[in-house]
Amino acid sequence: MDALIINPGGRDKTYQNLNNGLTAVEPPIWAGLITSFLKKKGHHVGILDTNGLYLNPSETAKRVQDLKPKLVVIVVYGHNPSASTQTMPSTREIVTEIRKSSQDIKIILVGGHVASLPKKSLEEEDVDFICTGEGPYTLDDFIQFQKGKIELNQVRGICFNHSGQIIQSSPAPLVENLDEEMPGLPWDLLPMENYRCHNWHAFGGIDRSPYASIYTTLGCPFTCTFCCIQAPFKEGEGLSNQTKNSYRKWSSKTILSQIDILVQDFGIKNIKFADEIFVLDRTHVNEICDGLIERGYDLNIWAYSRVDTITDEVASKFYKAGIKWICLGIESFHEDSQKSVNKAIKGTRIDKAIEILKNHHINIIGNFIFGLPEDNMESMQRTLDLAIEMDLDFSNFYCTMPYPGSELYKQAVNEGQKLPEDWQGYSQHSYNTCPLPTNHISGVDVLRFRDDAFHSYYSHPRYLSYIEKKFGKETRDSITAMSSTRLKRKYT
Repeated sequence: MDALIINPGGRDKTYQNLNNGLTAVEPPIWAGLITSFLKKKGHHVGILDTNGLYLNPSETAKRVQDLKPKLVVIVVYGHNPSASTQTMPSTREIVTEIRKSSQDIKIILVGGHVASLPKKSLEEEDVDFICTGEGPYTLDDFIQFQKGKIELNQVRGICFNHSGQIIQSSPAPLVENLDEEMPGLPWDLLPMENYRCHNWHAFGGIDRSPYASIYTTLGCPFTCTFCCIQAPFKEGEGLSNQTKNSYRKWSSKTILSQIDILVQDFGIKNIKFADEIFVLDRTHVNEICDGLIERGYDLNIWAYSRVDTITDEVASKFYKAGIKWICLGIESFHEDSQKSVNKAIKGTRIDKAIEILKNHHINIIGNFIFGLPEDNMESMQRTLDLAIEMDLDFSNFYCTMPYPGSELYKQAVNEGQKLPEDWQGYSQHSYNTCPLPTNHISGVDVLRFRDDAFHSYYSHPRYLSYIEKKFGKETRDSITAMSSTRLKRKYT
């Protein structure tokens, strides 16, 4: 085996007791895409989803020992950019266990976190190489090196230690021809029976399994300062930090072919379009929707969208195509706070997007962020109050975190701000999470407000009445049970 692609787990530490049934179990999209890419290049590779298989680090190391790959690739990408950093503790535990049985095997880390901090990651982790970019071409080069076809200095996009000096090679290109080089995941190699959708995705008594996630696009054309999505698409630490054009698309034909496989071979109805922003290229979205409408699969799909990309034209096809849920990045109703992170959307535009989606019977999730640089207690309370008044079907409440790879992280480091004491602390749900302070209140105040807001929202009579009327008493009861679980926090 030329390489074993490992997707690390760690949900129990990332989500505390929410992991017991509430969180989704996601298929490893990036690990799967990399596996498919390398297979298309003719390499002998395997994939091991420790998350989906519920393997602990020692069990993972035993699998590695049995398979004897020439290279271990641990993929620390997540289903959202921030998930890369919070996966690092699990990655370290896996590396530690592998090293106990083999000091000779080569290990490389790939993902947003290590791409944003390649030298730091190399110094902190007991691995041989760090990938400074997206991953696929770097791994192809490295396997070619292992086969004796090229020299190590010809491997693009790696960081490694040579005689006590950290070397960083020239960047690798992004995968441009997605249809040909990386058309989909190797679903037959994954534990498909173990994946489950989010609890809200199954509101109304829908079975949470089977479930799958796919990308229809890669990258993002925007530069919100709180987001670290662009980390793998930059030249790298110590080189130019100019962002490449990371936004790329699979053709609607390829996307529909993937969905055909999921439905026909695995009986899947619940699907997540994991794109950073699905509703962006209207022609692309319309082509996918038209193909799904023609197939009549009766799917339950959810996807992300910016508020300012929702139109009647696009929304009119959603429900017929099986896109039943849209997640909107609302973030805040405080205009100064939005502007402080390069994202300013007027409240009237938010109202219009919600009106359009409701008119077309689309369920709505709102993403809100407390603790943006210009937030204070009054502005956060206003965001919470308006979120309740909007009658959304579900809401996610986050704190502003300085994720490695984001502009906020660079600012926090430069200004000497207090950061989480370890990578686990970058999880929004961890015990020792440590959000940023604003220009007006402390990070502890932000965190307390966020946690209280969660319980206020999900126990509010208006919201519970709305949910029961729309989805039934069983769903209302499940919400009540969910909100009875309070996260343990350090609050210091």
